[in-house]
Formats: sequence, C-alpha cells, structure tokens
Amino acid sequence: MSTRTASTPIELVALDMAGTTVQDDGVVEEAFRRAADRTGVAARRGWEAALQYVRDTMGQSKIEVFTHLAAGDVAAAERATAQFETAYAEIVAERGVTPIPGAETTIRALRDAGLQVWLTTGFAPVTRDALLDGLGWRALVDGALSPIDAGRGRPAPDLVLTALLRAGASSVRSVAVVGDTVSDVESGRRAGAGFVAGVLTGAHDRAALEAAAPDAVLTGVTELLATLVERGLIAVPPVVPASAGVATPSVPVSVG
Repeated sequence: MSTRTASTPIELVALDMAGTTVQDDGVVEEAFRRAADRTGVAARRGWEAALQYVRDTMGQSKIEVFTHLAAGDVAAAERATAQFETAYAEIVAERGVTPIPGAETTIRALRDAGLQVWLTTGFAPVTRDALLDGLGWRALVDGALSPIDAGRGRPAPDLVLTALLRAGASSVRSVAVVGDTVSDVESGRRAGAGFVAGVLTGAHDRAALEAAAPDAVLTGVTELLATLVERGLIAVPPVVPASAGVATPSVPVSVG
C-alpha cells in the first residue's frame, strides 16, 4: 500500500466501469468464451491459459489483450475483438445491466460536492455506450472514455490524462482514480493522480490490488466519498443523507 501524502483538493474522479460502478457477474469472461469459440483466438495458448490471461489483464484494452493472445496477429485480434464486443452486447441484451449497489448515488454525491466524474473503460465505445444506455447514465456523468479516445489503454496513463484534459482540471494531483483491477491502479499511479484506490467489487482481490501500491483499497465505490473527505481531499465536505447508501465520515474533517 502506498504511504504517500496528498493535499491537493480533488476536482475530478475517474471511475472504472465493469467491476467498479457496473456489476460484471462474469459477463466479460462469458463474452470472451463466445469470442474464442467463434474465432479460435484461444487455440494457441489453450483455453485455461488464455482465460487466466484475460483474468490477469482485466481492465486493459481488449484489442491489446487479443493481440497478445493472437501472437501479434493484428487482423486476428481485430476479428476477436469485434466478436467480443458483439458477444458482450448479446449478453447485455439477454441479462440486462446492473449498477454496483450505491454507485449511482455515489456519483451523484460526488458531483453535488462540485467534482467532475468521468467513467473510463477498456471496452470499445460501442460496448461502453450500450452500458451507459442500459443504465440511463449518459446524463449522470460528465463524460466516458475508451482507449480509442485516449491513445493507449491501461495500464498506460492515457485514459486518466485525457479525462484531465477534457475536464479542464487544474493538475493531475487533483484527480482521483478508482478501479477494481491492478491495471486501474497502475494507470492512476503512472498518471501521477493525487489519489488512487482499488475496490473489491470486481476482478482482483485485496492482495493483488495492494501489490500495485494504491493509496487505499476500499470495499466498494460507496466508501470513496467518505475517504476523500477524511483525507482532506474534498475542499467542501458535502452533506449526504445516511439513507442514501453512501458511506459518510465518522468524524468531522477540517480542510483548507
């Protein structure tokens, strides 16, 4: 776990989607299985090894994951990625899409506190937008980014830095990054974000997240607001009703 201190007030929160604000429930793995069945992209490594690689690289750009599995064959990776996106859309249509409990309330509370909230994802825009539409979240957040919008996917810092630039935040130290994977944490750290947290509602466990040296590992995104307030990273602590499902500070915090 990181022991660095940070005092710049947070202006922008970059939240991951699947596993952090949106329930995954095995959808990514099922979409990968369908894509592998349709394209044979897992044949070189074998199914179990390929699936483990997908698990290990959760949060990263899907085209980059498939390029690795296809041994650098870009055309094969593009076919597999297209099938993955098709399969993911099929599963969303079959099962629907569900937010992480308390995620929507947390996002509203963060924005009520004067922060911008941007969603980041390793999915292509078509999948990202299907999730936003399924949740009715287009107006809930300030923006949403996929790797194609930024240049490189995680663990590169591009998604975080692009959110910073589009939001017009004053510095990278004023950005908080939150996600459920090692790649999320590494991306935030490489960007130089002022606060980086892992959450335990998705792909990677506490040990894996802590090894990536975040500033905190939270049970879920609902703890984010209280954590930022308690660390003095929100200039004006918002008042959030206890019934809203968002964790609030147990002690008053003096800032500024």
